[in-house]
Amino acid sequence: MTDTTAPLNVLFLCTHNSARSILAEALLNDMGRGRFKAYSAGSSPRANQQPNPLGLQVLQRAGVSVDGLRSKTWDEFATPEAPHMDLIITVCDNAAGEVCPIWPGHPATAHWGYPDPSAGDAPEDTKLEAFRQTMHLMRRRLELLVNLPADKLDKARLQGTARDMSAS
Repeated sequence: MTDTTAPLNVLFLCTHNSARSILAEALLNDMGRGRFKAYSAGSSPRANQQPNPLGLQVLQRAGVSVDGLRSKTWDEFATPEAPHMDLIITVCDNAAGEVCPIWPGHPATAHWGYPDPSAGDAPEDTKLEAFRQTMHLMRRRLELLVNLPADKLDKARLQGTARDMSAS
């Protein structure tokens, strides 16, 4: 990809769009160096769903911007007016098993599962550490993605490349 190439649009999906998908969106936008534009959404965010405050705290402590992050439904990205996605990645096992909308342009898809750092009744400091660990694991996989050579990001090869990275 050259500097004049449009960025690759990547949508991260989870059920509620409050933790893992929000982390991935913020991280890729921070790391993508203009080659990527990340978005996130949920298959069924709760009414008035907001990003998990512990996730936002972990991102901010890592120097990653949280400006503009919000929980939203995947329906926002399934319309003809929505940004065209090149790659859609599910980051939770529930969303991976759900029937997704028909995405305009038929983007490449992959599943990169991570445990839910917000699950359970653990003390806040334990959950904060779970968010930090999840962010660290995501960052390692996203570093691989952002450093791929342009030919690996070609639409014809993106599907296999993204799925191969699920084992990373």
